Amino acid sequence: MDSPRIRRSSELRQAEIVQAVLALAAESSPADITTARIAAAMALTQGAVFRHFPTKEAIWLAVAEWIEEHLLGAIEEASLSSSEPMEQLRAMFRAHIGFAVAYPGAPRLIFHELQQPGDSAVKRRIRALLGSYRGTLLQVLKCAREGGAVGRELEVEPAATLFIGAIQGLVMQSMLAGGMRGVEETAEGVFEVYLSGIAGRRA
Repeated sequence: MDSPRIRRSSELRQAEIVQAVLALAAESSPADITTARIAAAMALTQGAVFRHFPTKEAIWLAVAEWIEEHLLGAIEEASLSSSEPMEQLRAMFRAHIGFAVAYPGAPRLIFHELQQPGDSAVKRRIRALLGSYRGTLLQVLKCAREGGAVGRELEVEPAATLFIGAIQGLVMQSMLAGGMRGVEETAEGVFEVYLSGIAGRRA
């Protein structure tokens, strides 16, 4: 049985490997990230990497779990930052953009995995992440409608799709432009357009 010190050391190394993958994904396509590149980035041997993760898929799953924990944590915190639904939406939008700016490898990995054929544990984890995210967003949008902050006719499902799509579009355009510089400023204007679109005719 491993001692607590050994377990802590292994957990620390696993966390470092996850961060190495995120850093590599910020600079290149996730398809090009091999265990050899991960090992080289950390000045380790491939054998050392595999001592902490049995397979490459296990590494990717750990990365997906990290993204899920931290992105959902940021979104949940933002959703609780105000009692006003519209301010909650603004905080959630900013939190997601801020996460993408801080960890540009994360959206690259999400896009990459969702484009892969077939099913996998990693893809299922990412779908679960997106499902939880959407659930929180729908709850806030319903509160906005019920409280009269938006028109009674607002359809929350399309509104949620548009919210997420606006963020994905901003992130994708920034990646195509070569970096995330300026995206937070652009996001403010995009959110205002989104807000005016869902406000509609008040009850």
